[in-house]
Amino acid sequence: MNKCSFCGRTEKDVRMLIYGLDGYICDECVEQAMNIVKETRHSSGKDAKLTNLPKPIEIKEYLDRYVIGQDAAKMALSVAVYNHYKRLNHRDDADEVELEKSNIIMVGSTGTGKTLLAKTIAKMLLVPFAIVDATVLTEAGYVGEDVESLLVRLLQAADGDVKLAEKGIVFIDEIDKIARKGDNPSITRDVSGEGVQQGLLKLLEGSVVNVPPQGGRKHPEQQFIQVDTRNILFICGGAFDGIEKRIAQRLNTHVVGFDAARNVAKIDKSNMMQYIAPMDLKSFGLIPEIIGRLPVLTHLEPLDRDALRSILTEPKNSIVKQYKKMFEIDGVKLTFEDAVLDYVVDKAVEFKLGARGLRSLIEVVMMKPMFEVPSTYVKEYVVTLDFARQQVESANIAVLKESTEDK
Repeated sequence: MNKCSFCGRTEKDVRMLIYGLDGYICDECVEQAMNIVKETRHSSGKDAKLTNLPKPIEIKEYLDRYVIGQDAAKMALSVAVYNHYKRLNHRDDADEVELEKSNIIMVGSTGTGKTLLAKTIAKMLLVPFAIVDATVLTEAGYVGEDVESLLVRLLQAADGDVKLAEKGIVFIDEIDKIARKGDNPSITRDVSGEGVQQGLLKLLEGSVVNVPPQGGRKHPEQQFIQVDTRNILFICGGAFDGIEKRIAQRLNTHVVGFDAARNVAKIDKSNMMQYIAPMDLKSFGLIPEIIGRLPVLTHLEPLDRDALRSILTEPKNSIVKQYKKMFEIDGVKLTFEDAVLDYVVDKAVEFKLGARGLRSLIEVVMMKPMFEVPSTYVKEYVVTLDFARQQVESANIAVLKESTEDK
C-alpha cells in the first residue's frame, strides 16, 4: 500500500496522498512544509532586509536608469529611503538620541514622474512597499475608504506579516485632492478633504492603529490587526494644479524696495515650482498639522522638449523599447524614423500632456500597425513621419487639445 515518504502514514490514514516520480507526500506534510518555508523566509527576511544597505548614490543611480532628469526629487527620495533603513537598524540602540523619520511630499505637475519614481524605487526596495490613492479616502462613517485602508495595502505587500509591514514604505498619490475646499466655514462637512487630513495625522506621526484586514465596513465582525506606524515611511505626491499662481503671488509680495525690479528679474517664471515653500501648501488647502508631519518638501521640474525626447528612447523600459519588444515577439523588427519621435514630442508639448501623453500619442500612431502586422508575413516595419502625422490627424486629437487648453 502506498504511504507518505515523509511521515510514513498510508493513504488510508490521510485525506490526500500526492504522487511523485519516486515517492509520495501527504497533505499534512505539505502544509507543515509550507509553514516551515514561510517562517524561514520571514525570519531570515527580517534580518536580511536591513543588511547591505543601498547608499543614497546607489539608489539614485538605479532611479536614473528608469527616470529621466528630476535630480532634486531623486536625491530627496534616495536620502529618505537610506535614512529609513538606518533608523530600522539602530532603533534599539541605547543612545539617548532618537532618530525620527522624515516623511516626504513631492510636488510636480502631471506627467513629470511622481508615480513612476515611486514604482521604480519599489522594484529595488527590500522592505514592503505600497502605493495608494488619496482620492478614494473619506472621513470615517462616510462612503469611501477609511485612512486605515492605506495600511491594508502595506499588510498585503508584507504577506500579512505585521512586523515586516511596520518597516515598510507607503506612497500616497494625489495628496492634493484632499486639500480643504476653502477657508470659509460650511454647513456641510468636508469629509473628503480636511476630514481625511485629520485622519492621516496619527498615521504620519506614528501611533498604534487598528487595521481591518478585509476593509472594515463590509466585514464589521472581523478581528482588527494592530499596526505601529512609527517606523513606516510615508511619501506623498501631488500635482497641486494652480499652485504656481500662489507661489508667484507670494514672491511678488515679498519683493519690495529699490531692488524690486532686479529681484523679480532673477525669478525663473518658466519654473515657479522650484520656489515652493510650506506656506504655499497651506494656502492651497493642506492643514498646518499635516505639513509639519511632512518635513521634506521636494519638487519635480516641468519636462522640456529635450527631456521628453529622451524619455521616449533612453530609459531601460522606454516607450519605444516596449513597442519594439512587442513586435519582436511576433518576429518583426520595428523601426521609428527620428522625425516621427520629434513629431510626437512636439505634439506632447503643444497639448501640454507631459510624459504621460507620449504613450497616448505613440499608441495612436501604432494602433493600425499593431492591428495589421501580426496577420502579415513582414519581417520588418518602419514607421514614417507621413504615416504618423496621418494617424494623429485622423484621430480626434482636437478634442484633447481643447480639453488641455480649458485647464
